[in-house]
Amino acid sequence: MNILYAIQGTGNGHLMRALDVVPLLQARVAALGGQLDLLVSGPPADLPLPFAVRYRVGGMGFLFGKKGGINFVKTFRQFNSAGFVHDIRHLPVESYDLVINDFEPVSAWACRLRHRPCVALSHQSAVLHPAAPRPKDEDPAGRAVLRHYAPSTAQYGFHFQEYAPGISTPVIRRQVRELASTDEGHYTVYLPAFDEETLVKRLRYLSRSVRWEVFSKHSPQPATYGNVRVWPVSGDDFLHSLARARGVLCGAGFETPAEALYLGKKLLVIPMKQQYEQQCNATALADMGVPVVRGLKDKHLARIDDWLHRCQPVPVHYPDRTGEVLDQLLAEQLGVPRPRPAALAL
Repeated sequence: MNILYAIQGTGNGHLMRALDVVPLLQARVAALGGQLDLLVSGPPADLPLPFAVRYRVGGMGFLFGKKGGINFVKTFRQFNSAGFVHDIRHLPVESYDLVINDFEPVSAWACRLRHRPCVALSHQSAVLHPAAPRPKDEDPAGRAVLRHYAPSTAQYGFHFQEYAPGISTPVIRRQVRELASTDEGHYTVYLPAFDEETLVKRLRYLSRSVRWEVFSKHSPQPATYGNVRVWPVSGDDFLHSLARARGVLCGAGFETPAEALYLGKKLLVIPMKQQYEQQCNATALADMGVPVVRGLKDKHLARIDDWLHRCQPVPVHYPDRTGEVLDQLLAEQLGVPRPRPAALAL
């Protein structure tokens, strides 16, 4: 029994989830006498996977801008439509008993073209569920992109809360579960859609006494600007900063906010502009009591200052149920008997 696990490589969230999903899935496939192959699409990621990847394809990723949103001009220029179509036509999805997809478009459309099942195991499939929170101002175009970007025949989703059957709480990777969470007073910042100059200027204006540790996709080397320390994006450095932080200021993605909540950090999110998924995430987090601001302009700074001095962490309960979700998926999609609880402990 052979399975293809296809991962969206744009950003780090999908890859962070794969760090836990892949070993669990490998153990289950090996127990069935099969093989697990990996596919990663998109531009080179900041977070390398410690697993052999059989297929690396261009996919259809988005490039972050520097003013709080996606750089659509660069995204369009880097998109190789001929290569995308070639990859769809030549990916041998018919060689696999099952394709499991984490919001990855090449394998999803290859399955659609060949009428093969494609099972979504992603946050996006939970966002699209009718029971999941949505912003008051609907975005039909954004929702359509989210729905058709990586079409699937079955869905297993992860979200900030279990809004409905088939939606599980986040996959918190083992690296994070094993961290010793402390409070050393600083605030960790990850806002990849803003440039270093904007972040430093705004954070220094907020407070000269608050220590900020900023992780920037636009910075090639560490730098210090008074009370603001800027680092290139690095998995180990980011985890070290996150574990010791008092709070986290980040985009309204999924994995980083979920990890911050799990570690008991006070959290504030700034959703990316023109990004429907992040608008939905921001609504879900606001419903839980997490402050949301819409940018870093002067009119937003008072709300951030209030968060610094008054807000408290929002408690959550995120048990480790990733193996249970995979067992349910394999049982329902392939008829694989569910193992005894200790049979596939990792």
